[in-house]
Amino acid sequence: MSPTAPHAAPRRLTRQDFRTLGLSALGGALEFYDFIIFVFFAAVIGKLFFPADMPEWLRLIQTFGIFAAGYLVRPLGGIVLAHFGDMFGRKRVFAFSILLMALSTLGMAIMPTYATIGVMAPILLVVMRILQGAAIGGEVPGAWTFVAEHVPLRRVGFACGFLTSGLSLGILLGSSIATVINTVFTAEMIEAGAWRIPFFLGGIFGLLSVWMRRWLRETPIFNEMKESRALAPELPLKTVLRDHMSGVVISMLLTWLLSAAIVVTTLMTATLLQKIYGYTAQQSLAATSFGTLFLIFATSAAGAIIDRVGPGRFFIVGGVFFGAATWAFYSYAGTSLIVMFALYAVMGLAVGIVGGVPYVMVRAFPARVRFSGLSFSYNVAYAIFGGLTPIAVTSMLAVNPMSHAYYLLFIAALSIAIGIYLSRRSNAAEAAVGIEELTERLARS
Repeated sequence: MSPTAPHAAPRRLTRQDFRTLGLSALGGALEFYDFIIFVFFAAVIGKLFFPADMPEWLRLIQTFGIFAAGYLVRPLGGIVLAHFGDMFGRKRVFAFSILLMALSTLGMAIMPTYATIGVMAPILLVVMRILQGAAIGGEVPGAWTFVAEHVPLRRVGFACGFLTSGLSLGILLGSSIATVINTVFTAEMIEAGAWRIPFFLGGIFGLLSVWMRRWLRETPIFNEMKESRALAPELPLKTVLRDHMSGVVISMLLTWLLSAAIVVTTLMTATLLQKIYGYTAQQSLAATSFGTLFLIFATSAAGAIIDRVGPGRFFIVGGVFFGAATWAFYSYAGTSLIVMFALYAVMGLAVGIVGGVPYVMVRAFPARVRFSGLSFSYNVAYAIFGGLTPIAVTSMLAVNPMSHAYYLLFIAALSIAIGIYLSRRSNAAEAAVGIEELTERLARS
């Protein structure tokens, strides 16, 4: 390496970089659509897959419990897929995870209901949801690892933020299709079979993503490690747990922030707007789609900002904005439809703070165990916080109708605390990347 290399002008993103980002983000969007479409039809699925005489509140909790099953299995699926990703390549895991997602989503589309096969209906639904959880457990951390290792070091934040925008696009696609279904079909028609249409579409989207990902190339970082025989000499997760616990802890806290923000403000809010604020299903889903548009823009912007200002200041300021915006939305959403849409737009921008989360996480582990470290931290935390949040919030609403807003205020405080911690150890960020990788990437810049 030339001694002047660290001072050379950083390499700009190339056409190949943008192609990689585009394909990765689009594939992630389609796979995330498959994973979250369930929540937009939770009320209908609850009616069809549980006994008719079950109380509505219990049916809703059990339905969200099945939704949570997909989160609870994510650590196992993520750990297994990440192991192969660290040992044999990132690209192969990409293709397999989305194929598994497509098949399990198609399985949901053809699933018999409780009226047909009784108690086996919710059991089979849980099985399909578990397979979806295993697939998404490898997809998200794998995608962040993949794009981060393709772009210049000083563009990692933007790359990960752009990828997160793709995942947000999957949410938008899900809410938009749910809006169309609820507009075109009556409630009776949806219960009679129209609810299956989004799952059929999801399976087709998934198979399309498998085809698209054949155009992606393995990451330069992994190829270099393979050629120099620098891959993990032992079980990657063992190395993570022994040598990189600080990275695990900060990544899990950041995942808590991400999961709470997405699950409550996006995935649950359509239901909350109907149950608490009195809006129709069409109005609630349209509002979710509108807010998600701003979220998509905000996550990419967040990635670009964190590249410039660093994670400390980013999460401190972002946490303050997030707390103010979410409290305002849930306090005044019932005022009028126009006010609710306007406040949802502001909240969507604030939730964009999640676009900065992967920037810290991919830099918390060296390349040879990055996929395993990121996947373990992200999936274990998401299983706990993401999977249990719908159940906890739904249960707490019976005690306090603003429980969801108080929970998000706590998450805002967590963001500020993380920002303060990262500010105090800003110089450690480069060391977390790994000296050997940093040297190689600066040489290529």
